[in-house]
Amino acid sequence: MSIWEYANPKKFLRTSERVLPALWVAAGACIVGGLIWGFFFTPDDYRQGSTVKIIYLHVPAALMAINAWFMMLVASLIWVIRRHHVSALAAKAAAPVGVVMTLIALITGAIWGQPMWGTWWAWDPRLTSFLVLFLFYLGYIALWEAIDNPDTAADLTSILCLVGSVFAVLSRYAVNFWNQGLHQGASLSLDKEENVADVFAFPLYACMAGFGLLFVALVLYRTGTEIRARRMSALIARERMMDA
Repeated sequence: MSIWEYANPKKFLRTSERVLPALWVAAGACIVGGLIWGFFFTPDDYRQGSTVKIIYLHVPAALMAINAWFMMLVASLIWVIRRHHVSALAAKAAAPVGVVMTLIALITGAIWGQPMWGTWWAWDPRLTSFLVLFLFYLGYIALWEAIDNPDTAADLTSILCLVGSVFAVLSRYAVNFWNQGLHQGASLSLDKEENVADVFAFPLYACMAGFGLLFVALVLYRTGTEIRARRMSALIARERMMDA
């Protein structure tokens, strides 16, 4: 079986309809379980107090905000190279999910940062690159909406996605690129000195898995919606031509 079989809209819809119920349940179980575990059954941090528990929303959301853009990049490149419409629609479907994840990360980061830094926002290079990524998300969505021809829109948004990937990389690895600034180091690291303690890490892993499964489920669902909307538009256009 080849992955390219799922470029067929019918095949994609049949498969997504089969796996979506399991994805919704798994995502809900991981997120709810991880949040309850993290907020109610982990101790306060010796430096940050109970504020540290924002990590269970902030880190998974930030991770998915960045990875969503990388998924859009891969889907866009598949469109440019192979002209598979499902990949272009998948990239389009992922953008609103990514922008919500980015917004959650920015808001929870501000809430977390205020008691730690004494300010809601700082023009830290890491924070700034994430804000620029958020603006790229908005521009990507606006570009899709501004162009009537779907193939042209897919071409131009693919170029925008390629350019925006620079800031996705900066957002993902900014903790490693810059040591200065207010933002803390990486929460998850191979370095035991930097990595979050196990008591916080295990519920965090559950939340991360839940956010990842939720992202996949939302993208599959929204891609199916985009495919059906494209079919409906084609049918309406055909009926108008016949009436004319």
